[in-house]
Amino acid sequence: MAFTIAIASRKGGAGKSTVAANLATALLAAGEAVALLDTDPQGSLTHWHAARPTAMPAIDFEAPSGWRAPQAVESRKRAAGFTILDTPPHADADAKRAIRAADLVLIPLQPSLPDLWAIDATLAATRAEKRPVILLLNRVPAQGRLREEITAALNGRDLPLLDTTLGNRAAFAQAFGRGLGVVEDAPRSAAAAEATALAEAIRREAAP
Repeated sequence: MAFTIAIASRKGGAGKSTVAANLATALLAAGEAVALLDTDPQGSLTHWHAARPTAMPAIDFEAPSGWRAPQAVESRKRAAGFTILDTPPHADADAKRAIRAADLVLIPLQPSLPDLWAIDATLAATRAEKRPVILLLNRVPAQGRLREEITAALNGRDLPLLDTTLGNRAAFAQAFGRGLGVVEDAPRSAAAAEATALAEAIRREAAP
């Protein structure tokens, strides 16, 4: 059965769509079947998919309105691989429905105090829907102590945090604008190595 991941954050600008696209393409490169659902009205992932070159491997893509998200997930449950949902950033019914449909909720956050403060609303939503959750540090700067400080704060709260991170790298934005993941656009880059590590971490989370 397909393993469903909701990428969720109540804070705008957390990088949900970029994470979704790069996780999907890294899983695809690893030989997994992938479905990608854009349930965010902003539609960034829909624009990404529209820009995707026809020469690239096809991704099962749909942009269901919020109330149709559970049905879209359910229709793919019997397939192998992964279903990835990009969710709305606001505390509304659509986000709750997407979280409820997931086997795992992945919360990206930048290593900053405002992002750290903002995760509480998303965590509350996952608890309300009784969904397992894991956090991902995204857009991590190459230098500075913020990563260590935020990691310590998360560990101090006993929150599940992935060991792998995604750096603050131009390669992610460049690939996204071309309808690609970094594993496709710059396969030998540090960004591609990070996306591959994220996909492997999620595969381990999905393992029985």
